[in-house]
Amino acid sequence: MIKVAVAPEGRPFIAAAWFFAAVLAWFAPWWVTALWVVVAIWVIAFFRDPVRNGPRGDNLVIAPADGAVVSIVTMDEPEFLGARTTRVSIFMNVFDVHVNRYPSDGTVRYRHYVKGEFGHAGTEKASLENEQSTVGLETPRGKLLVRQIAGLIARRIVTDHEVGTKVHQGDRMGIIRFGSRVDIFIPVAARILVQSGQKTRAGLTKVAEWD
Repeated sequence: MIKVAVAPEGRPFIAAAWFFAAVLAWFAPWWVTALWVVVAIWVIAFFRDPVRNGPRGDNLVIAPADGAVVSIVTMDEPEFLGARTTRVSIFMNVFDVHVNRYPSDGTVRYRHYVKGEFGHAGTEKASLENEQSTVGLETPRGKLLVRQIAGLIARRIVTDHEVGTKVHQGDRMGIIRFGSRVDIFIPVAARILVQSGQKTRAGLTKVAEWD
């Protein structure tokens, strides 16, 4: 049996959506209520937090987000890694699971939040201009950087752990509301296993493998 929990950040939204559905049931035409019930069901689905038991190991870098790979580029990452990296960008639409997960075991060594704009998260300029939260991990194989980027209708990035916290591969890292992107910066020595356009699932899809 598949177990699916609901992220705690979603509970107020779910309660509000179903309260409004109850009000509509009393005062609005049936078809208006029916349409809103569809929305209320979507709110539950948006905040789902399914159990993810996928491949694990220090040699693997696992996807931090559900979504589609929108770009894979080689670039310098001076903020934490201080080295040449491969950036894999995963775009989450409003139907994807929005709980983010750690790509590897390690220790949180860096955190940085930037208050920015809320442009389309799938564009290249979003990595420079949009609101974002960055986490640097020191893993058994080397450093990784994960960046949560807000999108057009995202208005809240949640990053769970502070610097010094030991974390585990596949565990929850945070969540973004409602449509966004996650970038992962991987040293160029690692072999990338995904390609542009590929769908990923947080905690399940192998993004890279250390040589």
